[in-house]
Amino acid sequence: MEFKLELIVVPVSDVDVSKAFYVEQAGFQLDVDHSAGEEFRVVQLTPPGSACSITIGKGIQRSPPGSAHGLHLVVRDIEAARSELVARGLDVSDFFHFGPSGQTSGLDPERRDYGTFATFSDPDGNSWLLQEVRRAAVRD
Repeated sequence: MEFKLELIVVPVSDVDVSKAFYVEQAGFQLDVDHSAGEEFRVVQLTPPGSACSITIGKGIQRSPPGSAHGLHLVVRDIEAARSELVARGLDVSDFFHFGPSGQTSGLDPERRDYGTFATFSDPDGNSWLLQEVRRAAVRD
């Protein structure tokens, strides 16, 4: 039996502002923008290369806007990914990794899989973590 995670609801306060952020700055693909009256709207977006999408909208969320934290985007080349997002206007943190004394600035010295991170947030404060995994199984 397979269990595939395919959709995560990200709570936002303004659907149009968030849609613009995810498409124009984060580079997500717009899959669906559907309304059924004034009180229901679903916008589904997919990060490039991902099998899992996010949905934002109206009448679909139970959590307060900005309450999603630690959402991971796995990338093969974190330097290239950060550069692309910064070029799109995103405020992305500097790189960091975890060493013997905890969180440390900079790339993981050995560039180990799952070892280097950077963060960004959407307009509501939902937080995202870029995580580098260079092994061959990660798709570009």
